[in-house]
Amino acid sequence: MSVFLGVDIGTSGAKTLVMDARGAILSEASATYPLYHPKPLWSEQDPEDWWRASVKTIRSAVRKAKVKPADVKAIGLSGQMHGSVFLDKNNRVVRRALLWNDQRTAAECDEIERRAGGRRQLIRMVANPALSGFTAPKILWLRNREPRNFDKTVKVLLPKDDVRRRMTGEFATDVSDASGMLLLDIAKRKWSKKLLSKLELDESLLAECFESDAVTGQLTRQAAKQLGLTTDCKVVGGAGDCAANAVGTGVVKKGILSTSIGTSGVMFVHSDEVQIDPAGRLHTFCHAVPGKWHMMGVSLTAGGALQWFVDSLCADLKASDPYELLNREAAAVPPGSEGLLFLPYLAGERTPHADPHARGCFVGLTLKHTRGHMARAIMEGVTFAMRDSLAIIAELGVPVRQVRTSGGGSKSDLWRQLQADVFGKKAVTINAEQGPAYGVALLAAVGAGEFKSVPEACAATIHVVSETATQRKVKAVYDRAFPLYQGLYKSLRGDFQSISQQFG
Repeated sequence: MSVFLGVDIGTSGAKTLVMDARGAILSEASATYPLYHPKPLWSEQDPEDWWRASVKTIRSAVRKAKVKPADVKAIGLSGQMHGSVFLDKNNRVVRRALLWNDQRTAAECDEIERRAGGRRQLIRMVANPALSGFTAPKILWLRNREPRNFDKTVKVLLPKDDVRRRMTGEFATDVSDASGMLLLDIAKRKWSKKLLSKLELDESLLAECFESDAVTGQLTRQAAKQLGLTTDCKVVGGAGDCAANAVGTGVVKKGILSTSIGTSGVMFVHSDEVQIDPAGRLHTFCHAVPGKWHMMGVSLTAGGALQWFVDSLCADLKASDPYELLNREAAAVPPGSEGLLFLPYLAGERTPHADPHARGCFVGLTLKHTRGHMARAIMEGVTFAMRDSLAIIAELGVPVRQVRTSGGGSKSDLWRQLQADVFGKKAVTINAEQGPAYGVALLAAVGAGEFKSVPEACAATIHVVSETATQRKVKAVYDRAFPLYQGLYKSLRGDFQSISQQFG
């Protein structure tokens, strides 16, 4: 029997699934770990927690699947993008990793653009502008703010790639995840020697770059013992969570767009060629499909906004599932939340504003508004934020025939309907709901020779199971509200800057 593991190192926890050769999921396991916020808008995690969670979930999932260790032929790795793991010469972690939603590097973003010769020159080199969540600004921040730690650092790895190092002993990454470091020549799918030179960074700091379905090593004896597997088990390149989710939802050909509402919100569209937004509002990254690319818009706080609402303002809710209760209350509120709007910029924002100083806010509150209004306004605001990305995709002429929903937002009937109504396109769900972990399990199967290509693997295993049609009258409500939503950021941008300067 041949089975394949997909391991996803997420922001809130790790997840492992076991998949058989036909694409059926045999078992799953998950484990959580802490997130640290030592200062406002800072976000860190301990890489040791990722490894402990990986060991725990792999052993648990394999046990639940009732398969033999030798049956596990390959592992695919996915994870939160952009995070920075700093290692010293003895492979010890120098400090806690800075994460994708960390906003401390605004000054370093300015430094990168200045060293590159301006924003346009930077986009020509690496297809993207400097954003505070990316990895390159974090490396410069360490050099500028913690020089002793920088002097100790000999390697910078992404979250999933530090797990790979512990599994195989290899320093490797894949092109989709490497794209988010702001150090990859996206068109050539290689590290940008030109930008590295301008930033005075040595290429030796970085891992070797592979395609997502390529084998990057095998389990070491020590790792195999810890994981309860064998040294014959291969580890493939894998993918950043967004590209992995795209594979896991079958977004591997032109015309299909995926939406993912998890902690963050992602709009992801496949591209056969390199297509670059000259304004730098959308990301252009290498896809996990060899020789293909994708465009992506990211809202830093999506499902995380509803989680904040539950944790901070609804802690005393007497319900076994507070999210189910809030969904019912929100569904009873008319579209548009009777004039209540929400900007979901609780951790700054990436697309389209690239503004680490942006703040979240409710606008339009009246005595009539209830908890249900606020919950619905949050869901509408997050969906509007994602429509910002869809508008740019349309502006650039990228075709979108179908929207595939995934993440926690796809499990809510209301949030699926909101997407169909706000986007004005039919929203579909597919049979595979496990997203990134499933995507990299498919990549592992391709790398082990079970399928000839990534598109072949997706065609054999993924199909549409439900469709949510657009409600024309409701769409008209949101078409009128969307410009109001967009105008709020323009009106408040200067105030956000002042708040940031005064209060950090």
